[in-house]
Amino acid sequence: MGNAVTVGSMLRQWREHRRLSQLALACNAEISTRHLSFLETGRAQPSREMIVRLAEEMRVPLRQRNAMLMAGGYAQIYPERSLNDPSLERVDRIVQITLAGHEPNPALAIDFRWNVMAMNRASRLLIEGVDPALLRPPVNAMRVALHPAGLAPHIRNFAAWRAGAVMRVRQQIEATADPQLRELFEEIQSYPYEQSTTKALWEPAMSLEMTTSEGDVRLMTTTMVFGSPQDVTVSEIAIECFFPVDQASAEVMKKLCS
Repeated sequence: MGNAVTVGSMLRQWREHRRLSQLALACNAEISTRHLSFLETGRAQPSREMIVRLAEEMRVPLRQRNAMLMAGGYAQIYPERSLNDPSLERVDRIVQITLAGHEPNPALAIDFRWNVMAMNRASRLLIEGVDPALLRPPVNAMRVALHPAGLAPHIRNFAAWRAGAVMRVRQQIEATADPQLRELFEEIQSYPYEQSTTKALWEPAMSLEMTTSEGDVRLMTTTMVFGSPQDVTVSEIAIECFFPVDQASAEVMKKLCS
């Protein structure tokens, strides 16, 4: 029963995190509100299939689904492997081909906590002049971008860039409820910058304007992810791709990558 209480509390916490009523979740999962209430309070033991169904309806990330399954007394069903694991060779190859194919423009693969997993040669633009202490593994892209000793002094539209970056971390916390992301959010919020009134606006791509050793560049960035992955590692990979928005910026990119 102890396990049932634990998994029940996790189900309740995720339902509340997603701002779902018991009625809404029960209807979506095609179970009675009474049964869901029993599961959340520990009066009923959820089956493995029920945990998976409820987690799916609440869009719980795979890592947290595994935690729910273990709390319910079941084995994890979503594997978590290193990107260089032989079983993920095809995924790793796709990542490397994508990064290399995006040159002479920067592209990097990151996990959901913004730790850099791989980057192409052009991405040295994003670490130019950065304090070496920030480049010690694991390198965190958000920390590099926003820390005063990082890329921040070279970003000409820093207020808007920072607002957009902070919004993205906040959205990821909403999606994952991950405590390490909360710590990262608190850290980047604590950096000694004047509080800006600039608000992040929804845009299909974020704009980045930078000063580099080869001249000023204007870039936009967008994100690629794997569709419907069933592996924890693959589900957490995102590829950030940067594109020049004008010919002058494209020429600078070619010089920096030559």
